[in-house]
Amino acid sequence: MTSPRRRGTESSKTRFLLLDTAERLMLDEGYAAVGIRRVAREADVTPALVNYYFPSLDELFLAVLRRRAEQEFALQSRALESDQPLRALWKYSSHPAGATLMMEFTALSNHRKVIRQELADYAERFRNAQIESLTGYLEERGIDADDLHPLAILVVISAISRIFVMERAMGLTTGHAETLDLIERSLLQIDGPPAPPEKAK
Repeated sequence: MTSPRRRGTESSKTRFLLLDTAERLMLDEGYAAVGIRRVAREADVTPALVNYYFPSLDELFLAVLRRRAEQEFALQSRALESDQPLRALWKYSSHPAGATLMMEFTALSNHRKVIRQELADYAERFRNAQIESLTGYLEERGIDADDLHPLAILVVISAISRIFVMERAMGLTTGHAETLDLIERSLLQIDGPPAPPEKAK
């Protein structure tokens, strides 16, 4: 009987460095730039050390995805708890780095089934939290789901933010200002005007 393979601890500084390196490569060059040897070189460690923490490339990708997804879920939760959750959710969804990384994982999921399943599981978790929060919020404001369904709002916010990231990367911004104006007018009708920024204490 063989003993279980040893691997580095979850809280190791080296593990964090490797995750940071892989995430940076995905953001700067795309998921195809991430490999065991490339991550090792960028982090100034040996490939064997990368394999000690992540025995396969899939495990490295999954760890990057899980870490970022948990961070994003915390950010989304704060957005949904705000007094103007739709505005906060739009601002959160439009954050370039988060949207870019999720697009890279979406592209990667076309080639790796394990990533596709993990991404789908997280997306479902995110969407369920959004629906629960926004359904109650719209009801409080007297907005009937038959007139404005929370799911439709969520899909529109998600889709537009991703399209903006993709098109801006190509240098295409035609129609963006008009779309932002339409979104702002819609937010005014539902959320009201933006809350004034909090003064520093």
